[in-house]
Amino acid sequence: MKRLFLILLFIGSAVILQAQPGKVLKEANDLYASNEFAKAIKSYETLVSQGYESSELYFNLGNAYYKNGEITKAILYYEKAKLLAPNSEDIQFNLELANQFVVDKIEPLPQPFFVKWGQSILNLFSSNQWAIFSIFTFIGMLILAVVYIFARNISVKKISFAIAVLSITVSLITFILAGKQKSKITHHNEGIIFATTVTVKSSPDESGTDLFVIHEGLKAQIKQELGNWYEIKIADGNSGWIQKSAIEKI
Repeated sequence: MKRLFLILLFIGSAVILQAQPGKVLKEANDLYASNEFAKAIKSYETLVSQGYESSELYFNLGNAYYKNGEITKAILYYEKAKLLAPNSEDIQFNLELANQFVVDKIEPLPQPFFVKWGQSILNLFSSNQWAIFSIFTFIGMLILAVVYIFARNISVKKISFAIAVLSITVSLITFILAGKQKSKITHHNEGIIFATTVTVKSSPDESGTDLFVIHEGLKAQIKQELGNWYEIKIADGNSGWIQKSAIEKI
């Protein structure tokens, strides 16, 4: 009886903990709808600090920061949301809207058509969606392999073999795409400039030569770190060193 009580207590606690994020998210959404943006931000940030993440959470937090006049933080969370939902038109629209307030208008380097094409394919789905697609096509391959082994008709064997090869190829490709999308989320190799004005240096120290100046809200690639410094690269290809405190990782 005591063991049963403990099991039920454990299950009940798990259910309560599972429901808690949804409850806090709803409360935050209600505060946002009531134009209480500062309170909504506090509720959303509570979930973030507890380790919860979703494109909806980051998108809503970005919207709350935007409405509260904190554009740089809005950009950060729109970018976080975009990592989890790369094909969301709403996230992309709001991100472009917020980026209009960024001082630096950087012209990105032209990319070969095949790079753009590959990137557009990669961003069709999130890492989880690509992974699910990979699993289903792999299962399909296994089923076709069984059909090939036990089928007596030569035509059925040929067709099942051909489709099985296609399935395993698609499974491998989508598995690679899932890995690439996951890598973008876990490696945090991009960031948003949070300092009002930053002088980019030629070396990771204050005595380094001043190369160029960037401003808050700009997105930059983080190439490497050394002590309290990051080497960054911006969209036009220029690179240099800034202090870690000047940038927030996406």
